Amino acid sequence: MKLAAVVVLYNPSAKILENIKSYIDYVDVVYAVDNSSSDNSASLHSDKIVYLSNGKNKGIAYALNRGAQQAIADGYAWLLTMDQDSTFENDGVEKLKEFIVGCKATDSKYQYDKIGLITPFHRTLFNEAEQLKEIDSPAVVMTSGNIISLDAYQKIGGFKDWMFIDAVDFDYCLNLRDHGYDIWRLPQVELKHNLGDVVFKTFRGKRYYGLNHSPMRRYYIVRNRHYFCDMYEDRYPGFCNAERQSTKVEVKGILLCEKNKIRKLFAMFRGYLDYKLGKKGKKV
Repeated sequence: MKLAAVVVLYNPSAKILENIKSYIDYVDVVYAVDNSSSDNSASLHSDKIVYLSNGKNKGIAYALNRGAQQAIADGYAWLLTMDQDSTFENDGVEKLKEFIVGCKATDSKYQYDKIGLITPFHRTLFNEAEQLKEIDSPAVVMTSGNIISLDAYQKIGGFKDWMFIDAVDFDYCLNLRDHGYDIWRLPQVELKHNLGDVVFKTFRGKRYYGLNHSPMRRYYIVRNRHYFCDMYEDRYPGFCNAERQSTKVEVKGILLCEKNKIRKLFAMFRGYLDYKLGKKGKKV
């Protein structure tokens, strides 16, 4: 099975090449789409890596779309989507590929033509002890580590550039579902995923956490969360209600665990205000 990969870069550290090495042997090409303002091509030493610079930060959705469109132009039907901080355990990508190929069998209960996305189990600080026992179909998954069907990608219109950063992955998943595509998660494949600079604190017997996202990230999280819920609430009310409740949890985490509290809370308010004003795209 031919497979391309796209990894989105933004001011990457020297560790990025080591992360890419965890999956490069299992793909035919890696499109490294760079949202940095500086050229980072010198740190990517591999004949398999095609460096594509955007010259500035155009957002994760734009970068993913650029990688997907290049893969389509180069004749690929499947694309592995990665961020610069994620790494696969062992031969995880190969197992994802084997599952997709196996779906072609006539006795497979998973319809090959209905595959929109195949995902690993994302291992984070919040699920260190959790064990996934069988293949399941979560409503949404994070972008990194997925193999997406480029046929499905084209039919649903790809990733939404105007979201810029946050909710891009959740929107893509529910858009797939709205178009009749399946999402399957494999328990035997794990991806180590970094959620940020997590800080835990206990207050009055309860444990709280802060992800230490920047004020800018906080802006996009709140703004896009509300746009996302507007688009999908009638079909996924439970999920969208949980998303809205997340804002309250995040405010508590910022107040109890994080620095720059005022700036972050103001950014969240600005994100909500810009949502009400109908502003989309990169914050100016």
